[in-house]
Amino acid sequence: MSQNNAPVGISLMIATTFVFAMQDGISQHLAREYNVMMIVMVRYWFFAAFVITIASRSKGGLRKAVQTGQLKMQIFRGVLLAAEICVAVQSFVYIGLIESHAVFACYPLVIAALSGPILGETVGWRRWVAIGVGFIGMLIILQPGTGVFSPYALIPFVSALMFALYSMLTRYVAHKDSAATSFFWTGVSGAALMTAVGFAFWERISGVDWAWMGLLCLTGAAGHFLLIKTYEAAEASAVQPFAYLQLVWASSLGLLIFAEQLRLNVVIGASLIVMAGIFTLVRERMAARRV
Repeated sequence: MSQNNAPVGISLMIATTFVFAMQDGISQHLAREYNVMMIVMVRYWFFAAFVITIASRSKGGLRKAVQTGQLKMQIFRGVLLAAEICVAVQSFVYIGLIESHAVFACYPLVIAALSGPILGETVGWRRWVAIGVGFIGMLIILQPGTGVFSPYALIPFVSALMFALYSMLTRYVAHKDSAATSFFWTGVSGAALMTAVGFAFWERISGVDWAWMGLLCLTGAAGHFLLIKTYEAAEASAVQPFAYLQLVWASSLGLLIFAEQLRLNVVIGASLIVMAGIFTLVRERMAARRV
């Protein structure tokens, strides 16, 4: 598929965000009944099988995908993402989908802020202003220093920090390793970690919930497959702003299925974060074109 078909890429990204939002909703449903570690462990078993299948069909096959000169970094990336998923799902349980995704939406701003000192990239004053606006939006959501502030609201922020670090490490290893190699080690090392940890939290799962667990695994694989096809169809800079639609889908699930409340401060704060994030992505795209 061509790399410049923006309409197809945008359509695929919208579908991707919808599937990932469904995955988050199923995760929240299961995590209310079962331990998060066990849920993520089962999810990673299916994910590992999926990445091995994808790697075996990539250029050079599985043997090529396994090869890396950055093994420790690749394993750390996979472990970090698995831990981040556990934190994110726990956040869904404590404060719901709406507020979790509203706070988590700040992760592109965290990447922009840290890309200078960690990756040596140049961050101009306009992007620093956008980062500041996004930070104000997050403060509006969290409401620190008020009687309604909940420490649990910091959990999705920790998740955003972890995912931002994972994303930067993905950029770093991409200089030497292929996408197939990174994808392989992400799934396999994460599955190894969750298997080692998750068995201690094993609980008996009812028949109906096994169906939900299966659907969770399928949505995870479908989401990653759609994401791969998205980046095959169009440049990342063209489709990335539409990734924020996951906040819309997740919020709709929270309202309609889980009876969550959409508070005004969350709407205002999330709007600031999303606008600042989109502005940052646009500025990065402009900077890349100049280079």
